[in-house]
Amino acid sequence: MNNTIQLLKSFLEMDPTDSFTQFALAMEYNKAGDVHQSEITFKKLVEADPGYVGTYYHLGKLLEVLGKVDEARSVFKDGIVVAENSNDQHAASELKQALLELDF
Repeated sequence: MNNTIQLLKSFLEMDPTDSFTQFALAMEYNKAGDVHQSEITFKKLVEADPGYVGTYYHLGKLLEVLGKVDEARSVFKDGIVVAENSNDQHAASELKQALLELDF
């Protein structure tokens, strides 16, 4: 396990509710090639903090790469709703674009 992953896990031990650290850990797992653990971590974050908008794009893209297209589509759609409800038009636009590209 790389040092960054170990460090992020130690941060989560101190504060398991820190959404940013959970997000960073999921990204780091993905970067390290552990897509299974990345997917699990992203999904836990969506469950624990459904308002953390950035998760939806990255989870959706990961699911797309893994060939889980229907699940990716659902994640993008959920993310669009969350982004629009929080008036994050930039994130909503990115998610809509990802959804369009998925269905293209």
